[in-house]
Amino acid sequence: MMLPYTICFIKRGNEILLLNRNKSPLMGMWNGVGGKVEKEETHEQCVIREVEEETGITLSHVDYKGTITWNVDDSPLSGMYAYLANVPETFSYDTPIQTREGVLEWKDISWILHQENKGVVSNIKYFLPYMLRDNKLYTYHLVYKQDQIKQFTANEKDYMHKANY
Repeated sequence: MMLPYTICFIKRGNEILLLNRNKSPLMGMWNGVGGKVEKEETHEQCVIREVEEETGITLSHVDYKGTITWNVDDSPLSGMYAYLANVPETFSYDTPIQTREGVLEWKDISWILHQENKGVVSNIKYFLPYMLRDNKLYTYHLVYKQDQIKQFTANEKDYMHKANY
């Protein structure tokens, strides 16, 4: 099954470049950078194109980290291909920057993952720690009921973690 979206987390030291979206979906929430996979485009081509369009950053290398899928109430499965891009700590990119898509800003990883942080897209704190921890590929799945995450699963070849909420 081809997933419709991509997402990229650009990491510089202990910070990640996030976008606070101007429009729905997820308006006013901090999220990674990404978008819709176009016809005749691979998901890697899509994520590199979307990062350049939304940030002006041209990435020469991205690390594929797996897929993130979800079910919302009774709607069909949807999802995205997840990428991590590491840039050197010396990488110069001053923020905040106002763009057509929203505001870009470097955010400390501990701030992004803080349990009290309500301004970051809610599913990030579930899968981002796995993406940052190792170079393994995971398949992540979330089940939402009435806008709440009720289940999260992370599958890797030799590992599975499932939690109900």
